[in-house]
Amino acid sequence: MTNKLPVPDPIAQQHSDQLLASIKQKIAAAGGKITFAEYMQHCLYLPGLGYYSAGSYKLGEQGDFTTAPEISPLFSQTLAHHIRDVFSQITPSNILEFGAGSGKMAVEILKELDQQSCLPEHYYIIEASADLFQRQKILVAEEIAHLRDRVIWLNELPKNFIGVILANEVCDAMPVHSLHFQNGEVKERYIGLENDQLQWCEDKLSQEELLSHANDIQTLIGDIEVITEVNLASQAWLASLSESLQLGAIFIIDYGYPKASYYHPQRSDGTLMCYYQHQGHSNPLILQGLQDITAHIDFTALAQIALDNGLDVDGFQSQADFLLAGGITELANRVQENDELSLFKQATEIKRLTLPSEMGETFKVLTLSRSLNHPLSKCQLADRRYNL
Repeated sequence: MTNKLPVPDPIAQQHSDQLLASIKQKIAAAGGKITFAEYMQHCLYLPGLGYYSAGSYKLGEQGDFTTAPEISPLFSQTLAHHIRDVFSQITPSNILEFGAGSGKMAVEILKELDQQSCLPEHYYIIEASADLFQRQKILVAEEIAHLRDRVIWLNELPKNFIGVILANEVCDAMPVHSLHFQNGEVKERYIGLENDQLQWCEDKLSQEELLSHANDIQTLIGDIEVITEVNLASQAWLASLSESLQLGAIFIIDYGYPKASYYHPQRSDGTLMCYYQHQGHSNPLILQGLQDITAHIDFTALAQIALDNGLDVDGFQSQADFLLAGGITELANRVQENDELSLFKQATEIKRLTLPSEMGETFKVLTLSRSLNHPLSKCQLADRRYNL
């Protein structure tokens, strides 16, 4: 599968070789192997060289993948309607977005809330990529110059935050540990070197925290041989969000499954995927710094972290149900009936966002809240919390 991938140009290859050399140094310094989570962290986030830290274009047709806000402004406009429901119960109102990509989602949400006379006091963004940060600033200045003073970039979580926290395709890019279950035993999969080439190797679990996860997985799979992932980083991240959120809600939008589906025998090779120029494959040991590396989300684990930290789990929906509940079809009706080209374009976009064969079923939305007086009723349409 990977031999059909496009060949990087010489400059990109040089960049990748630099990152690979850094990874090899890290492996040598660690005594011969590093966890896959450390490897993934290096590949994606090493300053200046990692996939999200360097300057290559990630999103849209010229990039490696496309996100829902890039497909259609209707996604962000619908999300704004869910945000408005939270704002009706809180004061002051703010938004905090993690990993804002090109900035399109922030811009479209602010445009929609402006139209609804429901603007937040501030729209905060936490962005790991210096390159994307620059693009976000330019887009905000070009598209919503009259609102740009409300948009503030942060380097850390605010304390006692009141408002809505957004994470669209954030958790799937967090580093994961790779585990191998065989004959009732579990080993962690590491990255080592053999003849100066990166190789998978196995050893005991690197962290005690992985043990309880491994025991839960073992109960689900029995003696079937399974390679799978555990995302400790997303759980630590959500715990820190819950510490920050004083009043409001969190919308986590990503691809993933409840625990029983995540660790189902049909996924015995795990969910690890790589994306390079819109081609998906499963080999993370190539194209360092040039390809995205992702894993699906265990939404049960996130819901449990939320409950453990005093958050309410308000809803768990497919992306399609979340968007339909937020009024995506009503938003589409704003287009003039005689504008056939726009009507066709919107119909195509809605299909991509909502059809089960596209993003509608693969992507889920986990809605969490703290101290709201009323349940978020839109988040309970076709609610699947019983699956968690």
